[in-house]
Amino acid sequence: MSELTTMKTHWAASLSEEDISKEIQLSGWVSIVRDLGGIKFVELRDRSGIFQVVSDPNINPEVHSVFQKLRSEDVITVKGVVSKRPEDTYNETLKTGTIEMYPVSVEVLSKADVLPFQLDDETVSEDLRLKYRYLDIRRGKILNNLSLRHKITKTIRDYLDSIDFMEVETPILIKTTPEGARDYLVPSRVHPNKFYALPQSPQIFKQLLMVGGVERYFQIARCFRDEDLRADRQPEFTQVDIEMSFVKQDDVLSMMEGLIKNIFKTAGVEVQTPIKRIKYKEAMDRFGSDKPDTRFGLELFDVSDIMEKSSFVAFSDVIKNGGTARAIKIPGIAGYSRKDMDDIRNMAISFGAKGLAWVTYCEDGSVKSPILKYLTEAEMAEIQKRAEAQKGDIVFFVADKASVVFNVLGRFRLYFGKKLNMIDESKHDLLWVTDFPMFEYSEEEGRYMAMHHPFTSPNPEDVDKLESDKGNCRALAYDIIYNGNEIGGGSVRIHTPEMQEKVFHALGLKEEEIQAKFGFMINAFRYGTPPHAGIALGLDRVVALLTNSESIRDVIAFPKNSQAKCLMTDAPAEADESQLQELRLKLVPVKK
Repeated sequence: MSELTTMKTHWAASLSEEDISKEIQLSGWVSIVRDLGGIKFVELRDRSGIFQVVSDPNINPEVHSVFQKLRSEDVITVKGVVSKRPEDTYNETLKTGTIEMYPVSVEVLSKADVLPFQLDDETVSEDLRLKYRYLDIRRGKILNNLSLRHKITKTIRDYLDSIDFMEVETPILIKTTPEGARDYLVPSRVHPNKFYALPQSPQIFKQLLMVGGVERYFQIARCFRDEDLRADRQPEFTQVDIEMSFVKQDDVLSMMEGLIKNIFKTAGVEVQTPIKRIKYKEAMDRFGSDKPDTRFGLELFDVSDIMEKSSFVAFSDVIKNGGTARAIKIPGIAGYSRKDMDDIRNMAISFGAKGLAWVTYCEDGSVKSPILKYLTEAEMAEIQKRAEAQKGDIVFFVADKASVVFNVLGRFRLYFGKKLNMIDESKHDLLWVTDFPMFEYSEEEGRYMAMHHPFTSPNPEDVDKLESDKGNCRALAYDIIYNGNEIGGGSVRIHTPEMQEKVFHALGLKEEEIQAKFGFMINAFRYGTPPHAGIALGLDRVVALLTNSESIRDVIAFPKNSQAKCLMTDAPAEADESQLQELRLKLVPVKK
């Protein structure tokens, strides 16, 4: 316990047999009250854990009369001497299971009404837990998650401080730049009809800090995105934001490996460095994903050359028109029923495939396939050789444009990896993915968009492709992957005004747009800007994965639900008419 003057001298779970005969004061919540033959046993709980206090009417009738009125979650403070429990009452599930206290005094600091749910009830709905989040936090799981999050955050600060990084806060009210996800807009009262945006990331400001000579910056940054939610997404989230001057890509990756090693060690996980690196193209070719789970096999393989020459027109035409055909072998499922195969085909279609082909290598040595008649013996033999297919295996094929093929078979790989229990959950696989494409084509927008963000530097070897061959232009960008989850990403940044304007033009921005949205940044680059690079690590996601939480909501003190609502405070809520008038806002009726 610290030297602060409080209503407690010790944390409940910090006590041990070394404290026997010491006079102490504990304060906390009544977790459980038990009555055994007139003697009252109370499990007193605080943030650290549980300690047992006992009341015997024959020893202290005054204390006992208070104990008789206690109920779960009452807040009390007790004073007394630590004593050894009788050996036959030891509780080996508690750190303090061999000691207890008979209080000489007890005070009820706060009474508790009947709770809306029992804290040890694991079946409570998430909505109810979020409505009474302050009670949910009292449950061991959430409190332990927040405790680890605190320790990881401290580790981050200590490590970065030790290598000369400076923590700098960047603005929360910024200018809206409608690229990427939707901004949260904040109307300005003093500047009528104008709006701030909440930052999706401190990207521009951390680069300007490099112009300003900070050289090594970090921030535990709050960020905001107005987007549809998933288990690992929230409208407001926290990232470990980092930027460095006078570095190249390898310098950032090396520094981050030291930070990641320290973070994981705080959670009790040993990480081996250097962390393996693979290029984006290899990740897609082998795993169908730019965030591959490398704890198991089931790698994809290319059959485009075989299918292009085959008489299977559905595939050969796709390849001749610039598409690709890939396959994946799933072992030991040759006995699947017709219904099973129909379900798998429907799953492929739901993932975006136009259809699905397969070859089954039966246990009796025969080979069955709906496309068998379109393939020669030589083509079948080559497929079996590449797949290394054995009796009991099925090889699935998809042909389409590369993005569809990789999405379908990448998701197939994860589905069967989980279904067939091929993933070693005890593994902690970390991986760098590098050499990302500079651009990706958006069917919705009808143009190329920045795959990371428009401040990412193109690979020097591909600068000439910015205008002529955007689809094959690579970026100096990198992601860190943990067990198939992207936990962070960054890039070497553009640091000259000429290159920044060139990239903006490649994205289709007109000169007036560039000046209106990013003129201040381009101008800053004209006054001497060091080469710089950075990365952002998703703090919520890292802690969620290290605590085996199903959702990042379980590692955030007061999260929103899947509809971006706070069920506890009922935010977002309607504003008063007077507030709207001050802001010169008029509501548009919602169409039902």
